[in-house]
Amino acid sequence: MTNRHERLRMQRRIRLVLEERRAAFAARDAEPAVDPEATMEIPPPQRAVGRVTVEY
Repeated sequence: MTNRHERLRMQRRIRLVLEERRAAFAARDAEPAVDPEATMEIPPPQRAVGRVTVEY
């Protein structure tokens, strides 16, 4: 038989484990599904604004 203090401590540990598992599952489900076959648009490169002369 466990005393009251031990029971409260075990309940607290169980509660912490459950919170950690809930957080882990929530983080796992929050990631958007990625389709590896999907194509994505690549923007064209930006043009240079000015010119620089290089001296050797």
